[in-house]
Amino acid sequence: MRAIKPAQIAVFLALLAAILTLALLTTSLLGELPLGDFRGVALVFAAVLLVYLYAFLVYRAFLYALPLQQGVVPEHTRQELAANVNILFYLMLFNSLIRTHFLPVPLQRLVYLALGAELGANTYSAGAILDPPLTRIGSNTIIGHDATIFAHVIEGGKLELKAVVIGDTVTIGAAAVIMAGVRIGDHAIVSAGAVVTKDSVIGAGEIWGGIPARRIKAAALPQ
Repeated sequence: MRAIKPAQIAVFLALLAAILTLALLTTSLLGELPLGDFRGVALVFAAVLLVYLYAFLVYRAFLYALPLQQGVVPEHTRQELAANVNILFYLMLFNSLIRTHFLPVPLQRLVYLALGAELGANTYSAGAILDPPLTRIGSNTIIGHDATIFAHVIEGGKLELKAVVIGDTVTIGAAAVIMAGVRIGDHAIVSAGAVVTKDSVIGAGEIWGGIPARRIKAAALPQ
């Protein structure tokens, strides 16, 4: 695994300081409101909520300035800075949101949208989307409980980013793993516990399962 450079950590810490400063300043303004007997609890809750709201804004602004680029990430480049600061955001802030079962699934959808995922109408994930800016999912698709989708490849010192694209009306079974670069066509099914290896292409209507996942059969497509 490639080490994150001190300069990249410094950039993340500067962004984190900005997030905390904005959250504290806004909380102090809220402190002037008549909050009654639960003033302390209300302010703590507001501070935590504001930290995440400002984190979403700062994170998206950072990616607007330095977007993640698909392909092998060379060392000592702007691409590596963007990729590693992105990793730090998830390790330090967002992992607690996307890996928890505390948030209701509809609220989890809003979190993924805030983090840059493209999710079609009526698409929900009860699993973890680890790279939302590189994940595109169509409409009426369900990601099962504890399934994992990620769009990065870490092999020794190699770091590579590859988008995951999933079509409409797809079912990803519970605890399935969808690796970087995978393409899944409309109406496909990935069975529970399957591991779809990187760069696999699942055709429309196909059913895949196993470790590593292989085509089991072609499903009947709707007329």
